Amino acid sequence: MNYCMDGAAMGYETHITRKENWFDKDGPVITIAEWEQLVAEDAEMRMDGFAEATSPSGEIIRIENEGIAVWTSHANRGESDDVVWFSFRRGKITVKNADVEVLIKMGEIARRLSAKVQGDECELYDERGQVQ
Repeated sequence: MNYCMDGAAMGYETHITRKENWFDKDGPVITIAEWEQLVAEDAEMRMDGFAEATSPSGEIIRIENEGIAVWTSHANRGESDDVVWFSFRRGKITVKNADVEVLIKMGEIARRLSAKVQGDECELYDERGQVQ
């Protein structure tokens, strides 16, 4: 993968950010209070504070973070064990392996937060979930 910063690939991430580049140390951030308020006002979102999945070997893996929310209206919800987690950390909101439907939801959230949607390779996404 051609990252715009050094790092190992661990699944492709897409970010809602106010910074010029999602990985910049300096720049405007989204606060946890803004994120919590947005989730509370969005009927399609639920703040869980954790993400949990079962590994292929049956082990339950759980990550706790006060900023982890679930999008409850993804078209595939209920058809599989896939859950769309939105994770707040370091002043941005991140989703792993987002499909077009998720990118569109991310765009909606970004507009509400006066932010943008940017992939790991620094590409920007528009309101249709397409690379600009």
